[in-house]
Amino acid sequence: MDREQWLAWMLQIASPVLEALANRELKQRMPVQAKRDDRGGYTYLEALGRLLAGMAPWLEQDGLSGKEEELRSKMAHLAREAIDAATDPVSPDVMNFAIGEQPIVDAAFLAHALIRAPNALLGQLDERVKRNLIHSLKSTRSRKPFYSNWLLFAAMTETAIYLLGDDWDPMRIDYALKKHEEWYLGDGVYGDGPAHHWDYYNAFVIQPMLVDILRTIGPKFPEWSRLTPDVIRRAARHAAQQERLISPEGTFPPIGRSLAYRFGAFQLLSQAALQEWLPAEIAPNQVRCALTSVIRRMIEAPGTFDRDGWLRIGFCGDQEDIGEGYISTGSLYLCATVFLPLGLPSEHPFWHGQADWTSKKAWSGIPFSIDQALE
Repeated sequence: MDREQWLAWMLQIASPVLEALANRELKQRMPVQAKRDDRGGYTYLEALGRLLAGMAPWLEQDGLSGKEEELRSKMAHLAREAIDAATDPVSPDVMNFAIGEQPIVDAAFLAHALIRAPNALLGQLDERVKRNLIHSLKSTRSRKPFYSNWLLFAAMTETAIYLLGDDWDPMRIDYALKKHEEWYLGDGVYGDGPAHHWDYYNAFVIQPMLVDILRTIGPKFPEWSRLTPDVIRRAARHAAQQERLISPEGTFPPIGRSLAYRFGAFQLLSQAALQEWLPAEIAPNQVRCALTSVIRRMIEAPGTFDRDGWLRIGFCGDQEDIGEGYISTGSLYLCATVFLPLGLPSEHPFWHGQADWTSKKAWSGIPFSIDQALE
């Protein structure tokens, strides 16, 4: 039953965006809730890239049947139409890849979606759309990323350009990888640049992108290949820390910035389940049970959606004041990255059986595993 519920939740979030884009009416239909007036230039690419980054593993699945396959096929078609609408120069929904710094971020989320669905998205685009997409992604090169996790956005975009078969820049990837090696602080945590920030950016951006860049393009150079196992080992450790943050009641600490991304804070834990590198002491189904509790608590909070089904700014409900100046309606769709495990087949252990997660065991007075730092 949880799989059906996860799918329903994901489609509740996704349908307004993809249906509007397929009709080239996103700018007409989607409200723009923001503290700053300039966010209308960025919010639409935010919605598309972040949403597809979470949906992509499900869209990529083969072997589905029945109603779920009908839904997957329909949504994959809408997603490809959305990419066309976003990159076609004559589309009323053509998106901004070339003005301001923010498109550096959301071009990378769109690139991440392509990497996560190389057949269903990237592989089924016609040549016209591919040309427009490559041009759009390359147009972000005219801006300089900040000296922080933003280096990974440039690296992720170059990785997608490589997969698209166009001229890619290894230096942008190499620089991001080398700097994050310098910024690794230990015990599964990276700095956001040289400084440590106590927030969820290790899961929003840093570790998911590091892992998928290296899994995709690591074999191109021996030093990247050698780095890959360490990056995954660190990611697994941080995923274990994330699992322990989920309380018995399905809550987690509202620490740091970008809390309006809601359960997107657990992208890394979801990715660990999807790619099957969870630590041995964490069973896949306990991750499902923990995340189901979190998602239900947040998505069912009054005010999460407006009356037309668009997300509202908030952590648990409608809480506009927690939206920083860079947050707008499109930003909120990063929450979709929690749904990565929908890329696992229905027979996978992730979807079967009930299991208590670590904090639920601990606060119930039953045995649970001791936490140990990554040496």
